[in-house]
Amino acid sequence: MKSCAIYARVSSSDQSCELQITELQEFAARRDWNVIVIFEEKFTGTKANRPKLNELQRLVAERKVDVVLIWKLDRLFRSLKDLLSMLQDWSDLGIELCSLKDGVDLSTSSGRLLMQLIGAFAEFEGSLIRERVRSGIANAKRKGVQLGRPPLEDNADHAKQLRASGCTIRQIAKQLKIGNGSVQKLLAK
Repeated sequence: MKSCAIYARVSSSDQSCELQITELQEFAARRDWNVIVIFEEKFTGTKANRPKLNELQRLVAERKVDVVLIWKLDRLFRSLKDLLSMLQDWSDLGIELCSLKDGVDLSTSSGRLLMQLIGAFAEFEGSLIRERVRSGIANAKRKGVQLGRPPLEDNADHAKQLRASGCTIRQIAKQLKIGNGSVQKLLAK
């Protein structure tokens, strides 16, 4: 019998996790999973630092459950990147994930295949983004656009003038919009 943790989340305190929890408990019973803990979170999903999610993560890290059961993937993960990262960590620990409404069950071969496909598409999307960024940078360079910060040396004379007029290093850094260490380097030249 697999030990199971249920994670249910709603976005605000005036909502209820009751429907999610009821359906998840029924599903776990049909699978003959032993539900050892139910995490009920009333917290926005846009935040990475959610108290009940942190408790779930500790439980998983300690390998006290075999499977995590959720109602939908968006109840647990903020983005595809979060999903893939967490699932890889859990997989390394031998922990499975089952999402009732999404039909994702990593305790089955077809569920694991589905997650591999999702991971491949996420990797492909990341590659496309990198290509677009590189193309944009190359295009800007061809057009003569100066990328990055201006060279520090362009500020050297101005920094020395400010220092001579009695400005502190911090004041010079603020005015030139550079760090204190950069000001010190300029003044040492």
